[in-house]
Amino acid sequence: MKTSKDVLLSLQKQGGLMPQEETLEVSHKKGSLFIGIPKETYFQENRVCLVPESVALLVNNGHRIVLESDSGKAANFDDRDYSEAGAKIVYSAKEVYEADIILKVAPPSEEEIAMMQRKQTLFSALQLTVQGNNYIKQLMDKKLTTIAFNYIKDEDGIFPIVRSMSEIAGNTSILIAAEYLSNINNGNGSMFGGITGTPPTEVVIIGAGTVGEFATRAALGLGATVKIFDSSVYRLRRLQSDLGTRVFTSVLHPNILAKELKTADVAIGAIRASNGPTPCIVTEAMVSEMKYGSVIIDISIDQGGCFETSRVTNHTNPVFRSHGVIHYCVPNIPSRVSRTASYALSNVLTPILVNIGEEGGIENLLRNNYGVRNGVYIYNGILTNKFLGETFKLPYKDLDLLMAAFK
Repeated sequence: MKTSKDVLLSLQKQGGLMPQEETLEVSHKKGSLFIGIPKETYFQENRVCLVPESVALLVNNGHRIVLESDSGKAANFDDRDYSEAGAKIVYSAKEVYEADIILKVAPPSEEEIAMMQRKQTLFSALQLTVQGNNYIKQLMDKKLTTIAFNYIKDEDGIFPIVRSMSEIAGNTSILIAAEYLSNINNGNGSMFGGITGTPPTEVVIIGAGTVGEFATRAALGLGATVKIFDSSVYRLRRLQSDLGTRVFTSVLHPNILAKELKTADVAIGAIRASNGPTPCIVTEAMVSEMKYGSVIIDISIDQGGCFETSRVTNHTNPVFRSHGVIHYCVPNIPSRVSRTASYALSNVLTPILVNIGEEGGIENLLRNNYGVRNGVYIYNGILTNKFLGETFKLPYKDLDLLMAAFK
């Protein structure tokens, strides 16, 4: 005779063999973010990380946004635009730095780091040329998680913000050149592009990357003759294919480059270095042989410049002459068109912020999103970027191992 215990065990066994409900993936708890946007204090930085339309989208998703007054003014966005979008406008940077996530275009100054809270998340550009050992240590001491948005990758492995800013810089460089060729800016009085019966403007572009591609497109669109130089045959071939038309291309032979510069009306420096300063491609002797009143736009100046005669200028005093050639060497060209550049930034950052909320926090997002994880250089106060660690002789750890440990 079965005891009550035997009956219970039999029923339990039968229940285990019966069809069970399928266990689906457990979704993360949706979290509400507290986002702070301080006013940019870096010299002539006119961009803002989020435009009002993006703020409205995030607020409608249940997130809180606090914005320092006049943060969008340089990009022609009023406080009222942000207020109507749902952001809280404050008049103290200290209030902004109480948020959990801080969005800045330029890296925070040491004074701004002092206002930051422990365990915050910072999205900003990582400008290696202006960082130092002590600066990195201050960020680490705050136990921050810092993400360089210029190192974030998208699904295709492309750096979307770097590409957007490069597209803007390439397009804008041609418009700037057209301005400085005209009489109103003491140029030689030439019109950019060809008019019937008049030889077209000649443009030499050094670099066949994204900047060079969009400079080429803009120049061709205005009717100029374009000649492109690069050290990589692959990049030249890819650019030729992307353009869908035949243009003059050449690898970087000094003699050929010097010959073409002599007749050029405009020369664009669009070389990018993966590490360290940009190599000097055009010597002072080459510049001295260029036509009087011709224009040089050195977009590579933020990495040292690829013209020997280049020196850093700014948006207030953007040009100087050397050997009769006009030089434009402003390192932050996208800030010249800050409204467009702000939209480009916002278009990339907004989906990331929405995903952070959907994933239940930055930790979950970083585990699931390799592209954003690629931008992390400090995680919970621990340096994870090998290049920064070796450059400033600081200890660093692999981010994947750290995330497994913090899991």
